[in-house]
Amino acid sequence: MPAAPPQFRELTGKQCLALLARNQVGRIAFTLHDRVDIEPIGYVQDGDWLFGRTSVGTKLATLLHHPWCAFEIDTVRGMFDWDSVVVKGTFYILDPEEGSPDTYGRAHTLLRELVPGTFSAHDPTPHRDILFGIFMHELTGRSARN
Repeated sequence: MPAAPPQFRELTGKQCLALLARNQVGRIAFTLHDRVDIEPIGYVQDGDWLFGRTSVGTKLATLLHHPWCAFEIDTVRGMFDWDSVVVKGTFYILDPEEGSPDTYGRAHTLLRELVPGTFSAHDPTPHRDILFGIFMHELTGRSARN
């Protein structure tokens, strides 16, 4: 008897947010001109925002010039047993003096919960000294089960 075919389905917005909340590492995709890059980043999700840390470099320079990005997380257990969420949004540098101090404070607090020691003498990645947020404009998800 042949195996049942895998079942693919769309995730609801609530399921997508729950999956984002359960993960801590995803991939940010960004583009400039005809070049696309994708890099892993640590993050926390809070409402319509994803917060993370970065440092000065090509990714930041590109996103400051072209702030639209995509972000993806996956939970893969097998070829036909996975969940995936894609966020499309806008990248923002968070600065308490030039932007929303509330958003900056929320991001700072949540990132310290994720990585104790953030922005302190015990920071495991002190070179990542720039807080950023991705405001989610689109949120989609899919899953497969066999």
